[in-house]
Amino acid sequence: MNMMSLKGFARAMRRRLRDEPHLRLAAARADAFLVSYPKSGRTWLRYLLSCYFAESARLGFEPDLTSTFRVLPNFDRDRVRGIDAFVGRGSKADLPLILVSHLPYRDRLFLDRPVLFLVRDPRDVIVSAYFHATRHKRSFAGDVAAFLDEPKYGLAALTRYLNGWAEGLSRRPHHLISYETMLAEPEVTVAGILCFLGVQPQPDTLMRAIAAAQFDRMRDKERDGGIPGHDYDRNDDQSMRMRSGKAGGFAEWLSADQADLVLTRCRASLSPRALRLLAATGVDL
Repeated sequence: MNMMSLKGFARAMRRRLRDEPHLRLAAARADAFLVSYPKSGRTWLRYLLSCYFAESARLGFEPDLTSTFRVLPNFDRDRVRGIDAFVGRGSKADLPLILVSHLPYRDRLFLDRPVLFLVRDPRDVIVSAYFHATRHKRSFAGDVAAFLDEPKYGLAALTRYLNGWAEGLSRRPHHLISYETMLAEPEVTVAGILCFLGVQPQPDTLMRAIAAAQFDRMRDKERDGGIPGHDYDRNDDQSMRMRSGKAGGFAEWLSADQADLVLTRCRASLSPRALRLLAATGVDL
């Protein structure tokens, strides 16, 4: 590890030690967590749920890609996107606190709270993560083949994350959601989420939320205002958070051998519990 990396690691550790007591207090108040590996479709699901709750709780605004964090905040201390942005704090709004996270599983941080866990075909996840790293964050400069072997972003990171959470979910109430089922049956999927949260679905409100969260409408909002905390080229389709909006798009970017390699490594590296999580995506593992 070079000197710059060591300094960055030290800063991250100091921030973690400073923030953890606050995060544990927030976790104790949470109704649930929404958890996923990055690039599994979280932006879409967060936005859809925020549109639903903004109307059902009469919050008085229609969320965009900034105010969505006021309804479903990140599990961190960012002032715009994190816990302090939550509009339900200190209000009388009938609004569940759903904290959203990409963090790896840790018992003492997530306590015993219920979890909504979102999964996606690992081949689509890897492709989306590749474009996020190369075009959105500009933190990786190699090709897809090199990305698959990159320890911080590639397949090893994905399988490590899924193994950790598969074990953690076995000890707490949880509801599994797949990106693929959300695409095929959004009404059924979101109604199931609401029921898990103890919320009686309002069919008309749900349909309006689904319409508001259509891919093209979300992409237009992203082009207009971007994502808070991120500086990227919104004229580049491949740098967008709303990049594809479909299942199976990996075939445009991975060779047949690379796609098979993703599944082969998942079979070899994932625990039986983690493999069962991915079964919800319809992928033959």
